[in-house]
Amino acid sequence: MDRSTGNTHNVSKEQNTPGIERCRFRPYPQYKDFGVEWLGKIPAHWDITRTKEQFCIVNGSTPSSSEPSFWDGDIVWVTPDDLGELHESRLGDSSRKITEEGYKSCGTSIVPKGSILVSTRAPIGYVAIATTNLCTNQGCKSLVPKRLLNNGFFYYQLSSAKCELESRGQGSTFRELSRDKLGQIILARPPEPEQHAIASFLDRETAKIDALVEKKERLIELLQEKRAALITQAVTRGLDPTVPMKDSGVEWLGEIPTHWALVPLKSITLARPGSIKTGPFGSQLLASDMAQEEIKVYNQRNVIAHDFTAGENYISMSKFRELASFEVFKNDILVTTRGTIGKSAIVPNGAERGILHPCLLRIQPDSDKIKIAYLALIIQESNLVINQLALASNATTIDVIYSDTIGRVLIPCPPINEQSAIFEFLDGMTVKIDALMSKIREAITSLREYRAALISAAVTGKIDVREG
Repeated sequence: MDRSTGNTHNVSKEQNTPGIERCRFRPYPQYKDFGVEWLGKIPAHWDITRTKEQFCIVNGSTPSSSEPSFWDGDIVWVTPDDLGELHESRLGDSSRKITEEGYKSCGTSIVPKGSILVSTRAPIGYVAIATTNLCTNQGCKSLVPKRLLNNGFFYYQLSSAKCELESRGQGSTFRELSRDKLGQIILARPPEPEQHAIASFLDRETAKIDALVEKKERLIELLQEKRAALITQAVTRGLDPTVPMKDSGVEWLGEIPTHWALVPLKSITLARPGSIKTGPFGSQLLASDMAQEEIKVYNQRNVIAHDFTAGENYISMSKFRELASFEVFKNDILVTTRGTIGKSAIVPNGAERGILHPCLLRIQPDSDKIKIAYLALIIQESNLVINQLALASNATTIDVIYSDTIGRVLIPCPPINEQSAIFEFLDGMTVKIDALMSKIREAITSLREYRAALISAAVTGKIDVREG
């Protein structure tokens, strides 16, 4: 590659990377443009190179999963999942390990610590530095330095090049970045001492940002705990701390106000068949049935997002007649029963005619006995229902909710006027907590965006951090 043709330019303040404080970081005195879009203009004394010129690119492989002797050994064997779950720059372990026999049975290779690991399949672009000798599966490739370089600098640069790596992926079933395409990626190459300075700067600055993000995430956890405790306290003890209490007779629940009832959920639904009903069995409603455009099929996404306008699954009128008992009506509470368990939403006025998806359950409360929004709040927010279902099934996690088991769940039931007061109190308090959590999440997003912008600016030379 001829690198002598790059044009030299002075960089004005307007050319600095957005999101980086211009008062804190200055640009380099001169720049040149090699015509590499993702890099842009780089400092005049930097060079460019291809990945294959700096690294040996090593493929991974997988031993046969049907041979037990190949697995549960002591050789670290990294997959894209291991890289995706990583929250730091360095990796020295894996969720699964292989034996020496497994290693010899396939085409993977041990690479030395200090190698840069890149996920090149499902998904492309996760990056880490190996802290021990290890190997990978075929979804990753290892970059072993050919010459003296700072692997931290190139780790940060490849992390910043995720979109460029993804754009080089090919394949119809799934996208994969081939060894050849990875080798052709063009990288910026400052002098080795400058690589070290930039990597050290980014180590320091990203550590500060990550620590701040961690504190904010912990604050969100504490707010979520406070929110859950507030709701559980209100729907099991009420709002008046001086009210007389009685033993509920249920060990996990303890005492409830004397004037409250503790009733099975099925006793506060409408007195008609199907007031608690799960969606159709799989054989009753096939994917091929949902290609029509007459009657909507409400699914988990509608409930989780509280959005009854979304979704593209519809059935014909003739199919609807077969499944009419699964129709949903305004003020029904829909509950997710598989995958994401226990989320609820109330069918609003004006929702188009539709039926339950097999992953939903319908509850039709008796509004003379319980406030509908109050029951929906208990189901989704208090964990009273989920905890009882877990106790009933002797399991810590629940795979599915059935209508008969949820019907036996006990609900603390105050008088209707007290339900309204509790709901209004909780609605006001949770709005405030949710708003605070939303602001914290926005701050975390901004910090992460700043972190990415800072890395990109440093590894492409938009800011000069040599004295930072």
